[in-house]
Amino acid sequence: MTLTIDRPASIRPKATPKVGLVSLGCPKALVDSERIVTRLRAEGYQISPDYDGADLVLVNTCGFLDSARDESLGAIGEAIEANGKVIVTGCLGAEPDVIRKAHPKVLAVTGPHQYEQVMEAVHTHLTPPHDHKLDLVPESGLRLTPRHYAYLKISEGCNNRCSFCIIPKLRGDLVSRPIHHVLTEAEQLVRAGVKELLVISQDTSAYGLDVKYAPQVWKGDEYDTRFLDLAKGLGSLGVWTRMHYVYPYPSVDKVIPLMGEGLITPYLDIPFQHASASVLRAMKRPAKQDKVLERIQQWRRDVPDLAIRSAFIVGFPGETEEDFDILLDFIREARIDRAGCFKYENVAHADSRDLPGHLPEEVKEDRWHRFMQVQAEVSAARAQAQIGTVQDVIVDAPSDAPGEYLARSKADAPEVDGVVYLRSATELTPGTILSAKITDADAYDLYGAPAD
Repeated sequence: MTLTIDRPASIRPKATPKVGLVSLGCPKALVDSERIVTRLRAEGYQISPDYDGADLVLVNTCGFLDSARDESLGAIGEAIEANGKVIVTGCLGAEPDVIRKAHPKVLAVTGPHQYEQVMEAVHTHLTPPHDHKLDLVPESGLRLTPRHYAYLKISEGCNNRCSFCIIPKLRGDLVSRPIHHVLTEAEQLVRAGVKELLVISQDTSAYGLDVKYAPQVWKGDEYDTRFLDLAKGLGSLGVWTRMHYVYPYPSVDKVIPLMGEGLITPYLDIPFQHASASVLRAMKRPAKQDKVLERIQQWRRDVPDLAIRSAFIVGFPGETEEDFDILLDFIREARIDRAGCFKYENVAHADSRDLPGHLPEEVKEDRWHRFMQVQAEVSAARAQAQIGTVQDVIVDAPSDAPGEYLARSKADAPEVDGVVYLRSATELTPGTILSAKITDADAYDLYGAPAD
């Protein structure tokens, strides 16, 4: 969750109209929030850091899981209580009746990535200033992340129909951005000081499928709107490029050599969700995990330092103890470096609600703990193997301890993976990429110092 409001704060005079923003959910929603902020600032609105100083508040919601829906409804209620004037957007905005039933005082509700409708609602309830200046907005837009890394959204929606997921119902089918637009935005971000690009979508490896991989020209060269050409273009910019939400399709094999050449960061975020064929079929996901394991093993032979992050669901309807054991074996054999694990939630409107064999909460809880224990063992083994190595790391910020900094290796995406704790006698600037010698490790994090 990203929250741009500090609460509470004293009321301050309003020289220009001010909008507060609460941004919930995944990085894709964060990019939506960044685009909204950029539009607001381009029109002369100020962004308020607190409820009291805002003329109205935008709440960008998440609706993927029931727990996320509850969090979003709670955030809307908090904003109404603290400010009184609230506009709602984002994934839960696709269900306006749910929002208005819980909070009839909201001023307007729009769905996900409906930027024009958001701006229309803001204009209706907060007159834009007359002297807006477009040159106050940087070419790369305004971002809610630190200056040295940025999320790069390449598409909206998804063509997959996983039985547990309601994203297509909320965000629609796959709509790929033209590749020359994506590469131009990436170039602008790098020009503005970004050292790490985090590529995001619902299904990155399906990029361009909806436009039949249409070719476009960027910087004098032709690029097909597809995953491989996207990687080639981004790899030419000379910064860390991290691929998120990649399905293990054969097309990914062609990107692995770019990692071996150092053009793309050796990191893949692949949402496997499970390893048992029967569970995967019930999830309506590809079920040939033996082929997937072979592919992963070949990737690791080609790029030994490849880091793989994934997400899994335990306690899915019909999951047997044998299915769960298959999942644990897969974690060990594939050596999944980082993993998030979720207990199955019976999400409203998901097809999986109608499946037989729903499991008791205590079974889900037990399997979640057992999964996390195995994953900790795999992660700890990987971390111990890093001791004594010298690795490139990117500095994020000073830590709370004097002389210590928070950094990340190429195996660590911001906020979701591990941290490298660096001891340094000299001051380190966020965004600096340097060589560090790893001196110690625990289950998830590394410790070290700048290499001599």
